[in-house]
Amino acid sequence: MDDQYTKWVACWGNATSITDRKESVYAKDITLRYPITMCFAGSQLRLRFSNLTGTENVCLSEVCIAKATGTYTPIPVTYHGRTLITLHPGEEIDSDPVSISIQAGDIIEVSIYLADYTQMNAGTLITGPLSKGRYSYGHHTANPVLPLDLTRNTNWFYFLNTIDILTHPDNHAIVCYGDSITAQSWPDYLTLQLREAGIDNISIIRRAVSGTRILRQYDCITYQAYGLKGSTRFPIEMRTSGASTVILQHGINDIIHPVGADVNPFRPWSDMPTCEDLQQGVIEFYIKHARQLGLRVWSGTLLPIYGWRTYNEDRDRIRQAFNHWLLTSPLFDASIDFDLAVRHPDHPLMFAKGFDSGDHLHPSEKAYEAMARAALELIKQNM
Repeated sequence: MDDQYTKWVACWGNATSITDRKESVYAKDITLRYPITMCFAGSQLRLRFSNLTGTENVCLSEVCIAKATGTYTPIPVTYHGRTLITLHPGEEIDSDPVSISIQAGDIIEVSIYLADYTQMNAGTLITGPLSKGRYSYGHHTANPVLPLDLTRNTNWFYFLNTIDILTHPDNHAIVCYGDSITAQSWPDYLTLQLREAGIDNISIIRRAVSGTRILRQYDCITYQAYGLKGSTRFPIEMRTSGASTVILQHGINDIIHPVGADVNPFRPWSDMPTCEDLQQGVIEFYIKHARQLGLRVWSGTLLPIYGWRTYNEDRDRIRQAFNHWLLTSPLFDASIDFDLAVRHPDHPLMFAKGFDSGDHLHPSEKAYEAMARAALELIKQNM
């Protein structure tokens, strides 16, 4: 079987951004553990670690992977043959290939031990049914079960950026690029729906950071976790092995963030874009680079914002005009009308009943499932 596995394809992935700057930004003597469901069969894995937004060296004292079922047999992950992996500020590295027999549906656990004081400034917050992590105080990479009294759940994924698998050449990845809407559940639901539909040659790679904008970023500790701007993020996050397509669902934060410097000095009115500004940003930062990589580009419309705390008619006019362009521009290979999938049929400026998380910006879990179904239909049409 191994001779059928000739292509590296990303089978799991997230963005890396600046983490939320709280009072404590260091950890010591801690084990991170991330369970990852494998979507493909393969013979080797390769892990990418990222200190993209760190300002100090990060030393991963020990990294190992192990299958979650059967005999727990952790396999060391190395970089240039070394088990101690050092990440310099701004650096992303790919591990040495790890030989391991993987079947689709296997769950592997990635364990990372941080022995010494470590700056926890490179990671991302994600949610969804397939996006769960844990951390434990102490060194537990060799333990099949983390100690209950020393362990808590987390949705922060630190340093682990991507997992590639050496797999069948028919397999490929679709990248979901965006902000908090995509950092939350719909990519996970899309993965599950693909499997239910019997589509087993596509992985869904999430590249999303909450709060990010196409045109701007914040360089202050209050908002740094809102992430890097599109021109910086996109080339880095599109380094995705085996990718064939990118789905863009991005831009709502550009519209809703500005409130005026008299209200917030970091969110001036000069940041408010026109629809043409957003279009030009997508073209210059996203479409042109994606085409250089040979990727298909699918647009995704922006969701309703009626009731959100900065909502007004002018902002919504920009959103609707931008959505019209996303649906009609010949620059895209296809479009997904996420707005249509979640909006109220009689009151299209707002979410459908049961589809609002409560803040009038983020969807409910039911709405995320509906977004995934909309993406699934387009995937079926383009297979």
